[in-house]
Amino acid sequence: MPAEEFVAGWISGAVGLIVGHPMDTVKVRLQTQSTYRGIVDCVIRTYQYEGISGFFKGMAFPVLTIAISNSVAFGTYSNALDYLMQSQRSDRGSAPSSLAVYLAGCLAGAAQVVVMAPVDLVKVRLQNQTEGCRGEGRYRGPVHCVASILRQEGPRGLFRGMGALALRDVPCYGLYFLPYEVICTALTKPGQETGPLAVAFAGGTAGVVTWGCATPMDVVKARLQMDGQGGRQYRGVLHCVVASVRAEGVAVLFRGLLLNSLRAFPVNAITFLSYESLLRAMTSAH
Repeated sequence: MPAEEFVAGWISGAVGLIVGHPMDTVKVRLQTQSTYRGIVDCVIRTYQYEGISGFFKGMAFPVLTIAISNSVAFGTYSNALDYLMQSQRSDRGSAPSSLAVYLAGCLAGAAQVVVMAPVDLVKVRLQNQTEGCRGEGRYRGPVHCVASILRQEGPRGLFRGMGALALRDVPCYGLYFLPYEVICTALTKPGQETGPLAVAFAGGTAGVVTWGCATPMDVVKARLQMDGQGGRQYRGVLHCVVASVRAEGVAVLFRGLLLNSLRAFPVNAITFLSYESLLRAMTSAH
């Protein structure tokens, strides 16, 4: 059912993105700019100088490409889990082992990193543009951003921060699917379909757990992605970690953790619920 997964992945991912993007913009700015005193200050100044539209900068490109990302992630996870269960000679009707779920999730994370690296880079660059941004660093939109990066940094520039993105997503996608499957199994009676409330709760909880673990590398990723503008500051992932901690303390690696956690529950609850509901509706229609 690749067509159904593609459509369900696009719609559910787009809905989740739209719900969570304003908080994501604030999070990215806090992680990469030291001019804000905190969440409230960032929200007030963004609204004061850029209006409501300032919170939705960089959203168009991810919304248009989320179909590819989600279909790759969910499709890889589903197929990898089926393969692992078969290789373990498990009854396909039985619940998969925690190890199988984690490994399948890691494979899903690895697969979508290749697709999402340039998209995430463009999103972060656009989100970091404030009204005071002029001249060379000013992007008119995602297409102009891509063209500018290619002109100034070459094709490799589009994959800046990909190592940190992989270090964030590969292990954390395993953590993403594991609590989801565990909670769904615990809240579902044998032989019955998981209910919508259970799906939403499991998805939201999975998102919070994942972002709790992903935030340190999320900070490093965002800083490396912004590093191509105005000269190179970091030589790589390790140097970025050491330099950031030395300059701002260990707490810098957890900048945006509160926003990530607050955003994660509703976004992932909606994403999983939309995906499962759409998939069931489309498959039952055949």
